Parts: sequence; structure tokens; C-alpha cells
Amino acid sequence: MTAPKELRVSKDRKLLTVTFPGHQPFELPAEFLRVASPSAEVQGHSPEQRVTVPGKRNVAILKIEPVGNYAVRITFDDFHDTGIFTWNYLHTLGHEKDERWNAYLAELAEKGLSRDR
Repeated sequence: MTAPKELRVSKDRKLLTVTFPGHQPFELPAEFLRVASPSAEVQGHSPEQRVTVPGKRNVAILKIEPVGNYAVRITFDDFHDTGIFTWNYLHTLGHEKDERWNAYLAELAEKGLSRDR
């Protein structure tokens, strides 16, 4: 996957718009990015270790830093910053946003967790 031609954070810091060459822009909410972080803290080291992260409805993006030519590190206002979002992962999140978001909401409900703190 080639690098996006644009990464834009909204003024309220709640939305990241990712535009890959030849694709429509993907709008990825900060909350979605935070709960889908590719970090070991969220994903674990196997599917069984994956964590459902509650209480992130109001999380915002503090900063985005390039990691080589293949990814960005997103720092959120809850100071989570260990996820490296590769271009491939951002592209996948853009294409699978609805399915992944619905699965996340179902997990929260199943575990009695909330998007609010």
C-alpha cells in the first residue's frame, strides 16, 4: 500500500480523514482509531488477548507523527501512543469501518461496558 496523499485531523481533533491516491477519503473517528489501535496493549499478542476498550467516546487526537515511510503513530488525549498505524492498517480500517465498529459496539454490550467513562 502506498502512503496516503493526505492525513487531516479535524479542528475538534475528533476525526482523521485519510486520502489514498485513487480512493475516496476515509473518515475515521478518533474513538474508532483508539479502540482499534494496533498496539499490543489493545490487540494483545494473540486474538484471545485482545482487549475491548471502553469509555473512549470523547477521546481526541493530540498528534500524528510519521514512522518511517510506512506508518504513523497517533497520540490520543488519554496519552495512549503505542499503536503504529501502517498504511495497510489505515486502508483496512477505512474499508472495514462499519463492520468493525458494529462488532465493537456488540462487544461492549456483551461485556456490559460503555462508550462513556
